[in-house]
Amino acid sequence: MDLRKLKTLIDLVSESSISELEITEAEGKVRIVKAAAAVPMSLPATVAAVAPPAVAAAPAPAAALAGAAEAAAPAPVDAGRVVKSPMVGTFYRSSSPGSKAFVDVGSVVKEGDAVCIIEAMKIMNEIEADIAGTITRILCDNGQAVEFGQPLFVVE
Repeated sequence: MDLRKLKTLIDLVSESSISELEITEAEGKVRIVKAAAAVPMSLPATVAAVAPPAVAAAPAPAAALAGAAEAAAPAPVDAGRVVKSPMVGTFYRSSSPGSKAFVDVGSVVKEGDAVCIIEAMKIMNEIEADIAGTITRILCDNGQAVEFGQPLFVVE
């Protein structure tokens, strides 16, 4: 398919009410999907409409909300050293469903011992302890999504 024909198809999709177009020809297949630009435009207007009442709220409810957010967040890790996630993915305590967890609270680990698995892009990555000691806290639930640098275990 030549570039002029492709450009014409893109213009037709962008100017019409359709959101997706797929064409198959002898030379190949083309699929054009229109981005939903209207959603981000309406989102700030909604946020702006909701924001003023929240700003006008009394300080006491705002403090209560902050306290509730702190209660929902995991407690800060103050004692021991932390094993952190080296990647974004899904945290698993064992190698397969139903099998024994790599470590539990009270388990003694050496540097290099496997402590969990993080699945990223359908690849199971075995995470090793970078410090030796005893696991005192497990900070993630099995199957929980984790971020890069998120604390997983506390080791003393």
